[in-house]
Amino acid sequence: MFEYKGVKISWLGHDCFKIKNGKTIYIDPFNIKEGEKANIIFVTHEHYDHCSLKDIKKISTSETIVVAPESCKTQLSGMKTKFVKPGDKIVVDGIEVEAVPAYNVNKFRAPGEVFHPKEEEKVGYIITFGGVKIYHAGDTDLIQEMKNIQVDIALLPVSGTYVMTAEEAAEATKMIKTEIAIPMHYGAIVGTEKDAEKFKKLASCKVEILKKE
Repeated sequence: MFEYKGVKISWLGHDCFKIKNGKTIYIDPFNIKEGEKANIIFVTHEHYDHCSLKDIKKISTSETIVVAPESCKTQLSGMKTKFVKPGDKIVVDGIEVEAVPAYNVNKFRAPGEVFHPKEEEKVGYIITFGGVKIYHAGDTDLIQEMKNIQVDIALLPVSGTYVMTAEEAAEATKMIKTEIAIPMHYGAIVGTEKDAEKFKKLASCKVEILKKE
């Protein structure tokens, strides 16, 4: 667990974080244990390791709000939801949220076909929580829209294959204005702690590598 100005951030593996400051929020719960119930759950896109209804239910009550792109609508049927697309700015349970683009430019499932196409409007999030701005990049490559991001903490994928490599994530820290970066998207499906360590060596800001909780 890492604490910044009273906001507590725990990494639960892969792209999942629990963030606490009075309220409890989760981002992309996947393969998690039963845990503290969420006020808000953020989902970046519809892939099984990000929009996992089984895991969402482990941390939900009837009051929990799930924020997600429209592509998750079918999976989240029956949940209390707010749907977003890149560029949307909303307030959820008193927390300011901006949905930002997340897409691939050079990670391909087949020739000319990327894993996360821009036109599918998958998202990352900028969440302002307890006066702290946190950017969760979602599944993305190094993209030009990162130049517009100014936050305190950036949660960045580092494992390559489907997302930025450690080197690309380090380049992203030159574009994103952030005080601290925390690597993610390793240790579950692709990538290892070596990717996180390489990112830490190359990054242009302070890096905190969190132990999985």
